[in-house]
Amino acid sequence: MELTDQQRERLKALEELVKLGINPFPPEEFEVNVTAKDILDNYERDKLSYKNISIAGRLMNRRIMGSASFAELQDGTGRIQIYLKRDEICPGEDKTLYNRVFKHLMDIGDFIGVKGYVFTTQTGETTVHVKSLSLLSKSLRPLPVVKTDSEGKTHDEFRDVELRYRQRYVDLAVNEGVRDVFMKRTRIINSIREFLNGKGYLEVETPVLQPLYGGARARPFKTHHNTLDMPLYLRIANELYLKRLIVGGFEGVYEFAKDFRNEGMDRFHNPEFTQMELYVAFKDYLWMMNLVEEMVEKVALDIHGTTQVKYGDNILDFCRPWKRYTMYEAIKKYAGLDIEGTDEDQLEKYCRQLSIKTDKSMGRGAMIDEIFSTTCEPNLVQPVFITDYPVEMSPLAKKHRSKPGLVERFEAICNAKEICNAFSELNDPIDQRQRFEEQLKLHDRGDEEAMVPDEDFIRALEYGMPPAAGLGAGIDRLVMIMTNSPSIQDVIFFPQMKPERK
Repeated sequence: MELTDQQRERLKALEELVKLGINPFPPEEFEVNVTAKDILDNYERDKLSYKNISIAGRLMNRRIMGSASFAELQDGTGRIQIYLKRDEICPGEDKTLYNRVFKHLMDIGDFIGVKGYVFTTQTGETTVHVKSLSLLSKSLRPLPVVKTDSEGKTHDEFRDVELRYRQRYVDLAVNEGVRDVFMKRTRIINSIREFLNGKGYLEVETPVLQPLYGGARARPFKTHHNTLDMPLYLRIANELYLKRLIVGGFEGVYEFAKDFRNEGMDRFHNPEFTQMELYVAFKDYLWMMNLVEEMVEKVALDIHGTTQVKYGDNILDFCRPWKRYTMYEAIKKYAGLDIEGTDEDQLEKYCRQLSIKTDKSMGRGAMIDEIFSTTCEPNLVQPVFITDYPVEMSPLAKKHRSKPGLVERFEAICNAKEICNAFSELNDPIDQRQRFEEQLKLHDRGDEEAMVPDEDFIRALEYGMPPAAGLGAGIDRLVMIMTNSPSIQDVIFFPQMKPERK
């Protein structure tokens, strides 16, 4: 690999450090007793506690002024200014550490540890006065730290999204706010987990490698197990395993699952994504709607302290209750079409009117789904529930108690995208087998996302599953909304990328 001039200079600096007897990657522990945020938040009201501090992080910039320097250190909580004076960190005659090491052999991006005390400069900036300095790790590549020239123009900004997603380690190091998104992601997951645990539900784990893929309409990733000499699939959902646990006697189970779908990629889709699925016995989809409202409202309050969340140009309000439309009502409202009772031929005509492409693999459910996605979803900005879907679209949902041809299903939609999907779960094994057979017919017509029959799951239902409500919540999309992130790649540490061009 060809090196840049800056990389060559850093390698030379590495060699010089070794000649001076300084290990550029020392093995010893450097004890830290404070963070940048702690100092900045608390120093003014408790100055006596910061007379003997030890802090470590990246060297992010420096201003060398002869025998003294100011620099900026960045740890996991933020940045703080440090002040170094040659005669204090190099007592006596030997000024090597400051004159050669700090001024010429250390670089932006190096990890350093400093010990000293905190004071306030004449300009009012809280600063660490360094009494001793240690090099903890040498950076051999220059960070793209933002620089401002004499005309006020900025340079070396790390803004190219492909580079940011591919080199997340650099993105986190130099772009303020990126770490905050991922810290909020963890808080969102913890908020949901706290909510569900408080209800008494059990967090469980189910297989990622499955002999049959099921629980959703999607194309799977396929692999092969050598010892068993059998194909396996990365799960597209964990629904069928969680419902087996309901059969077994658990009355409330949930899982934060990594799911995998072999589908297109855009700012709302990544082949690997995180989903939380919940199943509760003796409940129905109406009960689950109320729980979703309560849960997402809690997340907004935990993260923002308010139910109103800014996303792009919109203010989304998650305060309960949310609006509710049936799917047919939504299509009639936004597309001006009454599709109740329509057959495939009529739906195909409607699709042509709306310039929606169809093919022979699409059944009635797929065409209704396309009409809804095209005409309704773009208008659904505030959180809303869309309920009562056609039976063809929902092979795992229970038939509607009073509306023939529909199932008891809802989707929670916000910012024009689904964030939750839920059913009154189908627990009739005879009906379930028939639904799987209908899916098999669609698969034979060329529908690659049609579900495959799962005989063991049907066998489980034959032992008896209590009525239950089930939920799948897209964690990545919820995090996008709660952090005002425009793309799913912004809320996944390491999103899938095309092979890097050399």
